[in-house]
Amino acid sequence: MNENDQYQFANNVFTQLNNLILEISRNSGYLARQEIDKLLDKIRVDPRRLEQYGFKVYSQNDEDGIITEIFDRLGIEKGTFCEIGIENGLECNTLYLIHKGWKGIWLEGNQAQKEFITSKFKSILENKRLGLGIEHITPSNVNEVVSKYLSFIGCNSKEIDFLSIDIDGMDIYLLESVSFNPKVICIEYNSKFPPPVVKKPVLNENFIWDGSDYMGASLNAIEESANQKGYSLVGTNITGVNAFFIRNDLLKEKFAQSQTATLYNPPRYYLFTNHYQTVRNIGHPPSFGPYLDLS
Repeated sequence: MNENDQYQFANNVFTQLNNLILEISRNSGYLARQEIDKLLDKIRVDPRRLEQYGFKVYSQNDEDGIITEIFDRLGIEKGTFCEIGIENGLECNTLYLIHKGWKGIWLEGNQAQKEFITSKFKSILENKRLGLGIEHITPSNVNEVVSKYLSFIGCNSKEIDFLSIDIDGMDIYLLESVSFNPKVICIEYNSKFPPPVVKKPVLNENFIWDGSDYMGASLNAIEESANQKGYSLVGTNITGVNAFFIRNDLLKEKFAQSQTATLYNPPRYYLFTNHYQTVRNIGHPPSFGPYLDLS
């Protein structure tokens, strides 16, 4: 086989592999959709349940749809947000809101993301529809940092309608520390711990997630903290990643207020991936802790 034949053979193999990957991706999306529909069949009997309204535009999973449904029920078309933990901004809970006319701030602790974010979102940063803070957010500084960057876009913390917290670790401590009262809170929970288990990581303001399943508090632990601040759990998403809380004065029978065990969803991280078949049984590597009652 000469050099030209070798090149042609390699090119054919590459083309066949690429077509196979595309076919697997198409099929995996179909299989994931089938599984989601089966899960939702049991939920649709209660129209107040939020899972059935989930869809993805820019969110990591189906949070965009759930957030949309929540604010539709509250009658809020445009508002102000604060999202803590956005990575590069292209897969977060508020970019879709920006497209719908909202404004707010992004806070991200990874300095390596700054160049990309400031370049990609230059226009909305310059017209002050978006404020950006690249800082390590902790329970000790969260209120000061939020106020500082809100002031850049001409807002204050009393105007926050939506707070999203996803920092893969000390999320519950940020929730407990915020001094403002948004209408809606979305926060990541560690779904490896089902109700009624209450698990809370040991506070470490220098914590950096290592990719393991030591990545936050259980749903029951977060709910206890939210209840103390005047919020009620109204749902979680089908993948078992985020929990949604509404300020008590806004509930008005518009949302499911079942027991935590009913609203809890277990970890189904595979449902929103293009490689459904290969990662179906893969999660985060296990870690022992430390948790508050085991330290």
